[in-house]
Amino acid sequence: MELEQRIKGIFLKYGIALGFILLALSISSYYLITKITTSPALFVGVPIFFSLFIPILLTVFFCFNGRKKLGGYWTFKQATTGIFIMFFVAYLIQFAGKDILFNRVIEPDNIVNTQRAAIAAKTALMKQRRDAPQVIGNSITEMKKDFAMQQNITIGSTIQSMVFSILFIFLFALIFGSLFKKVPPVYTS
Repeated sequence: MELEQRIKGIFLKYGIALGFILLALSISSYYLITKITTSPALFVGVPIFFSLFIPILLTVFFCFNGRKKLGGYWTFKQATTGIFIMFFVAYLIQFAGKDILFNRVIEPDNIVNTQRAAIAAKTALMKQRRDAPQVIGNSITEMKKDFAMQQNITIGSTIQSMVFSILFIFLFALIFGSLFKKVPPVYTS
């Protein structure tokens, strides 16, 4: 049971670290795509790099480091438990920091700013391809409809989103647990 407590303690700390790193990356990504970037490629690439590649690398690092701190071996259940705790704590920090504090208090116009940046990036891309003005106009109108749907966020949709997120967190914990489990060798005489 002592090992279980150590797993929870270590991965709680890793979850806090991962959560704050993801929060910083998310906010940086927002400012990069809305204030700095004018390139369509960067508009798409920056969020993918900041929300996919870096978090996966950090997760792999934390999993290897945590397993090493535990003596190099842990079962599938132990690995899944530790990784789920890390992901869940990181999600809570990300949700509280980005979705509640940042999006509602610090930058309440973030959807409008993101919409403006997305329209500018798409327009630039379509102009580079020499699309007709009619096609560009229709595409922008469609984008505005999509963004209008995103602005109508209800408590029910937020709760539904959280439930799906927690299910995905558990699924990813299972996947990472199966990848990073390492059972001690059993020797027979």
